[in-house]
Amino acid sequence: MRGKSERERIQAVRRYLNGESPRSIYTSLGRSKPWFFKWLGRYIPDDDTWYQDRPRGPRLSPLRLPPAIEEIVKTVRADLIRNDLFYGAQAIRWEMEELGIDPLPSIRTINRILKRHGLIRRAEGRYQSKGKPYPKLLAQYPNQLQQADLCGPCYLKGPVRFYSLNVVDVGTGRCGVEAVFSKSAQSMINGLWTIWQRLGIPQHLQVDNQMSFFGSWRHPRGMGSLIRLCLHNKAQPWFIPMNEPWRNGVVEKFNDHYQQKFLRKITMTSKDELKRQSLVFEYRHNSCYRYSKLRGKTPLIALEQMGKRLALPKENEPPKHPLQKPISGRYHLVRYIRSNRQLNVFGETFPVPPELQHEYVVATIDVKKQKLKLFLNHKKVHEYKYTLR
Repeated sequence: MRGKSERERIQAVRRYLNGESPRSIYTSLGRSKPWFFKWLGRYIPDDDTWYQDRPRGPRLSPLRLPPAIEEIVKTVRADLIRNDLFYGAQAIRWEMEELGIDPLPSIRTINRILKRHGLIRRAEGRYQSKGKPYPKLLAQYPNQLQQADLCGPCYLKGPVRFYSLNVVDVGTGRCGVEAVFSKSAQSMINGLWTIWQRLGIPQHLQVDNQMSFFGSWRHPRGMGSLIRLCLHNKAQPWFIPMNEPWRNGVVEKFNDHYQQKFLRKITMTSKDELKRQSLVFEYRHNSCYRYSKLRGKTPLIALEQMGKRLALPKENEPPKHPLQKPISGRYHLVRYIRSNRQLNVFGETFPVPPELQHEYVVATIDVKKQKLKLFLNHKKVHEYKYTLR
């Protein structure tokens, strides 16, 4: 004779097959969302015992997934779309794992299910190309290129206001996440230094044109704290074109991932809890998230297989602001030259030759030589005297 729990399981699946929404089913039964999807996942039409408790043991073979798993994949995907979240195979699997779905299909299996039901969409372009060559940096090995950005302001219950300094090593997909509570020079130094202790120091660090990164509009030649920190550690800062955030697309996409899979998922009320949970999220991403560009490897596996030694900060404590003015090194700005033929370097403008109109150029500041050098397609086309102050 069936018990109450077994009757509820059968009733829940029957109501779903009759077209009722999952939320109304598990709410009316006084059950949880994971409970509903667990038993929907167990449902097999030809098995008269699917609703019974199962002995604990190895999961089913992926080759024998119950038909209801396809319905769960589609339902979870629809739920992610309704909540304006990522809804690719990786996001669906992560959600199913958190719901306790058993058996849990692989990302490859989820992709096959989505393709079979015509649910794979091609991403639409976020911008229209100007049809001009862009000086894109290579990222073929660990820390050849890192992208960094400030996400926020964000808020915890309490309230606690903060920013998240997010850094992604483009070559391996490893992330570094550090909560900072102001945009001050010392906060930027502390945050980046702490992340470098985990990720290593990059050869190139690419950022946007926030004042927190370059310094001050009133003193464009003063070299802000981030520029000085990079140059003292043999890293070269790169500033993307103004008003073109997609040039930092890897970390911009990670910011969305951070908000959806961390801030919206975990309730935190204190700074200590925020810092602790940020490290948990960072480790989970680096050890579990699988990238197609890495052929399904996680960031940490990719790092291990590349076999490159990381350059780490020599001191545990971050340096103190103000940092000494560097005497060597280079930093770069990528700029699109419009019809006015003006190069904008943090608010200071320079006239450029007519042939550079409507082209992307790289403006390189050579600190040792006190020169501003202009490059088009890796060829130097102009040079200015540039005295740093």
